[in-house]
Amino acid sequence: MEQEKEKLERFISAVEATTNQQVRAIENDAENECANILAEAQKNAEEAKQRKLSDTKKMLSGKYVRMISKAELDMKKQVLLCREELTKTLFDNIRKLTAYGILTGLVPEEDKIYTINRLLELFQLQEIDDSEEEVCVSVEDLEGILAEMLDYAYEAGLMEENSVVYRDLFDTKIMGMLVARPSEVIRTFRALYAENPKKATEYYYKFSCDTDYIRRYRIRKDKKWIASTEYGDLDITINLSKPEKDPRAIAAARNAKQSSYPKCQLCRENEGYAGRLNHPARQNHRIIPITIQGSEWGFQYSPYVYYNEHCIVFNGQHVPMKIDHNTFCKLFDFVKQFPHYILGSNADLPIVGGSILSHDHFQGGHYEFAMARAGVERSFTVPGFEDVAAGVVKWPMSVIRLSGEDTERIIALADKILDAWRGYSDEAAFIFAETDGEKHNTITPIARKRDDRYELDLVLRNNITTEEHPLGVYHPHAKLHHIKKENIGLIEVMGVAVLPARLKGEMEALKEAVLTGKDIRKDEVLAKHADWVEEFSAKYDKIDEENIDTVIEKEIGLVFMQVLEDAGVYKRTAEGQEAFDRFIKSL
Repeated sequence: MEQEKEKLERFISAVEATTNQQVRAIENDAENECANILAEAQKNAEEAKQRKLSDTKKMLSGKYVRMISKAELDMKKQVLLCREELTKTLFDNIRKLTAYGILTGLVPEEDKIYTINRLLELFQLQEIDDSEEEVCVSVEDLEGILAEMLDYAYEAGLMEENSVVYRDLFDTKIMGMLVARPSEVIRTFRALYAENPKKATEYYYKFSCDTDYIRRYRIRKDKKWIASTEYGDLDITINLSKPEKDPRAIAAARNAKQSSYPKCQLCRENEGYAGRLNHPARQNHRIIPITIQGSEWGFQYSPYVYYNEHCIVFNGQHVPMKIDHNTFCKLFDFVKQFPHYILGSNADLPIVGGSILSHDHFQGGHYEFAMARAGVERSFTVPGFEDVAAGVVKWPMSVIRLSGEDTERIIALADKILDAWRGYSDEAAFIFAETDGEKHNTITPIARKRDDRYELDLVLRNNITTEEHPLGVYHPHAKLHHIKKENIGLIEVMGVAVLPARLKGEMEALKEAVLTGKDIRKDEVLAKHADWVEEFSAKYDKIDEENIDTVIEKEIGLVFMQVLEDAGVYKRTAEGQEAFDRFIKSL
């Protein structure tokens, strides 16, 4: 019985063991199946996810492409509309510029369509709209008309850079389309000259302004005032009409191909020249040929007009400046042809000469300069020239005025004075004709007609330098360089201060600094004016908002007076004038 029971228990145990084994196998199979199912499910889910992402990307990509396409289309539409608007504006301005040409007399009414077509060609257009709207313009509209035309030229790729240099080159080309051939201008000038020389110059000056060779809208920006001094009223101008060049244009000009045509800005080859980055365009420029002492010369105006009808008379040949007998003859020859004009010459030596000494030229105009208004403070007679009135002019520089009815006699005495001065030395007065082989003495001459008599002012000049005054003993001294450092040429000699454009901004900043009590010495730009401000401030009981402009202008005028005194070879002291008289007695 016991054995049976044991067998039964062993059997049950074996069954349980087998069952457990089977259960474990089933469980393992189930686990494996579940894992496989889960993996398959995850795989399917991932695939579904990627399909969804792909579909979404495709949908978004398509939408993005459509958005981009729409944006591009909108932009193209805007560009097209902008171009259409610019083109419409250009058409309007072509008509306005043509109307301006008719208004000023540059374009005869008969040349209206011809001028429009020339302008269309310049802007690479083949037609103009059929607008019949009446165009009304004034002379003052020119600046705005040209500005919009230049904007179009840049947008249309006709202008490489939208800078002052490139704009000036292109707007000169535009204005050249309105200007008659030189022969026509010369013919008109000569016809008017036959009636009256003044009529001829008035026509030519207006013409030079109307063509935009003289940019009236820039000249108006120059700051000008009158400064009262012991020598009379001096003309002060801060020159803003010369545009400052863009640094990129300067760099481009430096890298541009160098040319010797024209040789300089005074050569007659400038007439009609297209210009380049380092040379101004002159398509709108016309020169009046004149004969001076039997040789060919040119007559034109300065594009910067420092005073009324500021003219330039230049040799037809590119030859250097020279002060001699022929200079005096040429000056009077011109004054006889144009008796309402004065004419003078820069000195022929560096430091005391003006610009462009490489080309023989004179400057003059229809203007009474402060020096011309200054009277003779003491007269003298040179033996053998009793018929020529001579005297020392009350002027900060050293000026001898000759006057008479016979220009040949004036010229003969001028020759004597020039020859004497070339070789004159006076150690006590620090006048040396030459040092180390370098000649120092020369003259700045100015000729004019006053009533029935002719006058010739001879300004004695000397260009000697020292260690103390490396820029010239008779040159603006260092303490005045904060206002005027440049050479004192003919224009300044006659009493017109041409001051640098930087002063406009500096004076505005200085005004604010003075009114607010700012420490000027700590200002990098204004520090150079500090000594001057301290010096003149002590002269006034108060400087406030009401009088500061007047004070600054007055003090700049006095600085210019000092500049001229520095440039004078004989100082305005008893000792200096005695030295001046020693030279006169040597004649």
